[in-house]
Amino acid sequence: MKKSAKLLSMILAASMVMSMAACSGGTKDSGTEGTSAAADSSAASADGAEDTSESADSAGEENAATGQTYTVGICQLVQHDALDAATQGFKDALTEALGDAVTFDEQNAQGDSNTCSTIINSFVSSNVDLILANATPALQAAQAGTNEIPILGTSVTEYGVALGIDGFSGTVGGNISGTSDLAPLDEQAAMLHELFPDAEKVGLLYCSAEANSQYQVDTVKTALEALGYTCEYYAFSDSNDLTTIVTKAADESDVIYVPTDNTAAANTELVNNVCQPAGVPVVAGEEGICRGCGVATLSISYYDLGVGTGRMAAKILTGEADISEMPIEYAPQFTKKYNKSLCDALGITVPDDYVAIEE
Repeated sequence: MKKSAKLLSMILAASMVMSMAACSGGTKDSGTEGTSAAADSSAASADGAEDTSESADSAGEENAATGQTYTVGICQLVQHDALDAATQGFKDALTEALGDAVTFDEQNAQGDSNTCSTIINSFVSSNVDLILANATPALQAAQAGTNEIPILGTSVTEYGVALGIDGFSGTVGGNISGTSDLAPLDEQAAMLHELFPDAEKVGLLYCSAEANSQYQVDTVKTALEALGYTCEYYAFSDSNDLTTIVTKAADESDVIYVPTDNTAAANTELVNNVCQPAGVPVVAGEEGICRGCGVATLSISYYDLGVGTGRMAAKILTGEADISEMPIEYAPQFTKKYNKSLCDALGITVPDDYVAIEE
């Protein structure tokens, strides 16, 4: 019994030694595999972090593409007070609404309608989110350039005339809307009569290349003739023949009327250099022209007009409004203003309800 017990003890001890060896070998292999797995896990984590970074970048691009950031192209026909104010009002209102989410590509055509087309084509190629067309030739170029990108016009007098729409009802439709600088032309005629009741001949000075200028002088002519005036057209094709035409108008007229005409607005000094020495007063269609060469105007605030256009743009870009359903908006108020220095020079006294234009 003792020998058997002793033998059994020896067998059990040998078994334990063999088990420990086996366990020791197994632990070593597990450690190697564990280290390899940890390395694989770290690599996977690194790949995951890279994927997360790429996903974040992708999400940023996706957000930009789906409306988080916007690029707005601005095509302004020419630099002068009225158009400059409209552009500034537009930018201020849109920046107020969208903050840093909006950027502007602002370009000036320097009075050349062909350059307007070039600018618009560059906007289309860049796939901007919206186009501001400041003045009629810019709007016409935008209409020809794209029927997909939203277009807002401003400083455009009559959209039906500008875009060749018969029976215009107030909404352009498609991808175009905007704001109009149309003042009540019959009231401008009445203002001329208020200031110069004894005048007989009124010269209508305008650029024949601007369709909306033609519309304005035609309308004012009808109103002035109803008040007893004789009216004559004095059309110039561009700034090159303006001096010749304005000299003729000053020689043959008691008063000259200039509508909201961009070429005239960019050359008011030239007009004034002819009319003031001749003693012929100019009644202007807007404040910028009046400041440069006119004695009085019934005018709008072009800055406010631009603000209204900017608010329209914000609604379009954020999806709040459909441009095809947005009617043309008009200036909410008009103010009788006068050029004090020029009125003093010509000996003209204006009624008390006229506001002096700031120098």
